[in-house]
Formats: sequence, C-alpha cells, structure tokens
Amino acid sequence: MVRTGAGAARPRAEFAMAFTSSPRGARLARRLVSHRLDAWGHPYGSRVNDTLTLIAAELTANAVRHGHVAGRDFRLRLTRGTTTLRVEVTDARAEGVPLLSDREPPGDAESGRGLLIVTELATRWEVTPRVGAPGKVVWAELRVT
Repeated sequence: MVRTGAGAARPRAEFAMAFTSSPRGARLARRLVSHRLDAWGHPYGSRVNDTLTLIAAELTANAVRHGHVAGRDFRLRLTRGTTTLRVEVTDARAEGVPLLSDREPPGDAESGRGLLIVTELATRWEVTPRVGAPGKVVWAELRVT
C-alpha cells in the first residue's frame, strides 16, 4: 500500500493490453490510457491526464509506424507507483531504435517531432530491448507529486 494525502492508502495499480498494430489500435490505446488515468484519480482535462495521454499517443503512434511487424500486435502497460506514472509500449521490431536528435525537422515536415514532445513532457524516458522476444520497449515516466 502507498500512503498519499491525508493518510489515504493507495495500492500500486497496473493496466496492460495488446493492441492491433494499426492507427486504430494506437487510437484505442490512447483512449484507454486517458480512461484508466481518470479512474485512478487523474480526471479528464487535468495536467497529468492530458500529459500522459499525449506521451502514450506519441509512443503508440511510433510503435505502429516504426515498430510494425505484420501479424504482430504492440503492447501497452500503464503503471501507477508512489510518485510516478509510467507508460511502456512494446513492439516486435528490434531494429529502428528511436534516437533523439536535438535538431527539429524542417518547418514543413509532417513528422519527426514525437520524441521531442516526449522529451519535453516526460520526467524521463528510455528505450530498452524486449526480454524473451524480438523487439523493444519504449517507456516514459511522469512524476505526479
């Protein structure tokens, strides 16, 4: 149990689900993150809900666009700890590890800003190899205290 506020107990919480590696799957994942955060006490429209939902949207879109392997889903895991919320997105493609460039894409470019957004919004983020299967995990944490 985790103690917060005026002595209230709050257990560690987790939500995990596999999604079709498609724009529709990414959209559903984003919506379920927002819904779960609301259920965990971070209401729709709050800074925490909006921020982590945007981070999840960027990571799931990248999983669909850059981590797609035909016939394989991507997985999303959302956890609530004592002072942080963490979103993890796992895809099946080991190559194409995202790298952050400190250079913004040209002003007319339609992509290339997702990880810049994640860097600005997340407390920290990282890419790690997927354990026991091909692929990678991109995770981001947001401090909520």
